[in-house]
Amino acid sequence: MVRTPTAAAVAAALTVAALGLAPTQALAETPAPAPATATVPASPELRFHDIPGSGGITLKGNVLTPADAAPGRTYPLIVLPSSWGMPQVEYIAQAKRLADSGYVVVSYTSRGFWLSGGHVEVAGPPDVADVSAVIDWALAHTPADAGRIGVGGVSYGAGISLLASAHDSRIKAVVALSGWADLIESIYSGRTQHVQAAALLGAAGYLTGRPSPELHQVLSDFAGSRLDREQQLIDWGRRRSASEQVDRINTNGAAVMLGNAWGDTIFPPNQYGSFYEKLTGPKRLEFRPGDHATAEGSGLFGLPNDTWTNAHRWFDRYLKGERNGVDTEAPVQIKSRSSEGYEGYPDWKAVGAAATEKLPLTDTEHVFTGVDSGADGGIVLLSSALDQFVKAPPAAAVPLLPRAFAAVWQSGRHDTDKRIRGTARLHTTVTPTRSDGTFIAYLYDVGPLGIGKLVTNAPYTFHGRTPHQPFGVDLDLFSTAYDVPAGHRLALVIDTVDPLYIEHNPLAAQLTFTSPRTDPSYVAVPLREK
Repeated sequence: MVRTPTAAAVAAALTVAALGLAPTQALAETPAPAPATATVPASPELRFHDIPGSGGITLKGNVLTPADAAPGRTYPLIVLPSSWGMPQVEYIAQAKRLADSGYVVVSYTSRGFWLSGGHVEVAGPPDVADVSAVIDWALAHTPADAGRIGVGGVSYGAGISLLASAHDSRIKAVVALSGWADLIESIYSGRTQHVQAAALLGAAGYLTGRPSPELHQVLSDFAGSRLDREQQLIDWGRRRSASEQVDRINTNGAAVMLGNAWGDTIFPPNQYGSFYEKLTGPKRLEFRPGDHATAEGSGLFGLPNDTWTNAHRWFDRYLKGERNGVDTEAPVQIKSRSSEGYEGYPDWKAVGAAATEKLPLTDTEHVFTGVDSGADGGIVLLSSALDQFVKAPPAAAVPLLPRAFAAVWQSGRHDTDKRIRGTARLHTTVTPTRSDGTFIAYLYDVGPLGIGKLVTNAPYTFHGRTPHQPFGVDLDLFSTAYDVPAGHRLALVIDTVDPLYIEHNPLAAQLTFTSPRTDPSYVAVPLREK
């Protein structure tokens, strides 16, 4: 059923007008025929629909069909759930291009947001069931081919699409951009709340949607550091993580393309890399510079975009059967944050496997907690975007960091460029004066003047430790690709406060970092050989 124009429909009309579709064409039940003398090719037909979702709710959606659709002919179907807080018009630019190339495209506002019914369930079972319901509706109301179905999306739409591929065997191809495969590793890595990311998502959820009672409770427990409900939080996140359902995804056999940015401050890249390794069907992994959704963001406005170009190639290969070479290229494609061009690898484990440089952390360092030393990971969405567009990552004057609140170890100057690729790992021994605590590890590229550019970071939190009793820590920093120029140093900095994270340091606590002779401390930096 075509719905009556609403504020969302008007906004959609303006959007498609900007993309070259006439508003009357976009909103009409039947598009007016083009004049006989027209030389402009026909555009795909856009219609707005009320689509039945799971559990009896209504999802607000739109449908684009090929302009030359012929009666009795079917076309491959692509379903695009919207991102968190976004209406269904989000994908119109890419949906139009897909329809131009012969797809039926259905995008819809995810449940609980804007004018769609229900509550925000954070990719819970109702969201997954919605994808199947939309597929059912599309097969009944559009010239969609039941044997050629793909799903995809950005961020929230990516997470929902991956989960849907575990539950609906009709799905043959998935494109999941800037999404998550492990929700806990995304927002609670190192047992530490990623507070800026959660606050941004929570605020957007309340402004544009209707969070479910369960989500109300989860956000309250998360922000309130309710350790007595930690296991409930973890269980809630696991139920919404494709990594927990990878066996079902592999059984169903969908071809999965994953794309993300190195500096994604909402869904860091490590969890996508780990998930990719577990997939056994056709798969592709792409990492580029940027922050959350910035790598593919320009494509949502119809601008040229490598991520979306490859997404179309992926759908063409696995829904149309085109031999376009996307499946014969190296399946892992990455671009360094500090250089141009792509590098191909046979798998994720091969990234950075050529060589490893260990920076020994031999000096004992004592750090008082609760004070921000000036080393930090930046601001959610902003800092990594600045790194992407103007090569300006978060920086710190490493020699000036107050040593009472920051532990610092530096390498010697490197004679040659160092091409960091993959996941740096910290191994150290910590002795706390209290049972709970948090620290954040940062790896910096330090130039001749002592200014350190952030290469990567990661938080670590512990609870219930015996005071004054040392314990070992192994911490994976967030994966990256960064080129350190010759003449620069690497520095490992540890402090206890970062605005990106909630810290759990009692007043007047202290952390001591040591390197026992029988278990030396180090940071292992993965490198690509020249």
